[in-house]
Amino acid sequence: MPQTHPSPGPDHTAQTTEAPAPRAELSLEERLTFINAAMTLQLDEAKVAYEVNTAHISTVPVDLGDVVTVPMTPTLQPLPSHYSTPVAALLQRAHHRLLTGGWCTGALVDEQGARCLYGVIGAEAAGNSGLEADAVSVLLDAIRRAFGSDVTSVPSFNDGWSNSHVPLRMLNEAAFLADARGL
Repeated sequence: MPQTHPSPGPDHTAQTTEAPAPRAELSLEERLTFINAAMTLQLDEAKVAYEVNTAHISTVPVDLGDVVTVPMTPTLQPLPSHYSTPVAALLQRAHHRLLTGGWCTGALVDEQGARCLYGVIGAEAAGNSGLEADAVSVLLDAIRRAFGSDVTSVPSFNDGWSNSHVPLRMLNEAAFLADARGL
């Protein structure tokens, strides 16, 4: 009898297939990681789309210091409470005068009557050079505490700002410092 050879083909008897493992549930951290990656991708795509869609629009950067957040009507400003020490009182009067009379850079007094930090201290000192020198010294000390020892003078600090917010705040801090020192 002739011998028959099995036909070449897949041998189904030798193969065993295992059932796929059940899908494991992701932990909360893993799900959040996937969601974070998907959101980051969507935000990156939106950013690129925004830049492409607005590239033709010319814009001027906004200086946040020029944005008015609270209307400052000089006639409605409350009168300052007075410090009992002379230098602190002078600095507080100078603060109030800048608030009501205006602030400027590049000059002690501008055409409209606004004053710089140094000019307003001189005006409030009314010729008392010792009081004026003490007030300028305390103000420079307060400025250096807040902005570092690189500040060389009160006028250079004043001229470094585009609006009066920080110079006014420094006058207030200097008045508090002078009062704490008993000056």
